[in-house]
Amino acid sequence: MVEVEHWNTLRLRIYIGENDRWEGRPLYKVIVDKLREMGVAGATVYRGIYGFGKKSRLHSSDVIRLSTDLPIIIEVVDRGHIIEKVVNEVKPMIKDGMITVEPTIVLWVGSKEEIKRFEEDAVRR
Repeated sequence: MVEVEHWNTLRLRIYIGENDRWEGRPLYKVIVDKLREMGVAGATVYRGIYGFGKKSRLHSSDVIRLSTDLPIIIEVVDRGHIIEKVVNEVKPMIKDGMITVEPTIVLWVGSKEEIKRFEEDAVRR
């Protein structure tokens, strides 16, 4: 295994609700489809089990208080210029939510071939 550090990366987190929609589809699915279309390195969707938003209404996965609108977080890590494009594309879709962007250091670990592809891609972009 080979490891390479990449310092010009950002972590993007998009906080929305499970019931949020865009043109009739679940918003988190629309956003992930858009990210794939844009060639983002990858994305993960997390479903919260307990939380509240700016209206202080609790959302819970407890059986007694089963909420149908649990918190959703979409997390993406990629180069800064890619994250900037993503924010510009996704922000208009979010009617009630929050976006955070933070610098992060990525340690890419993989075979020599994977690392070579990563480094070649970094030069092309």
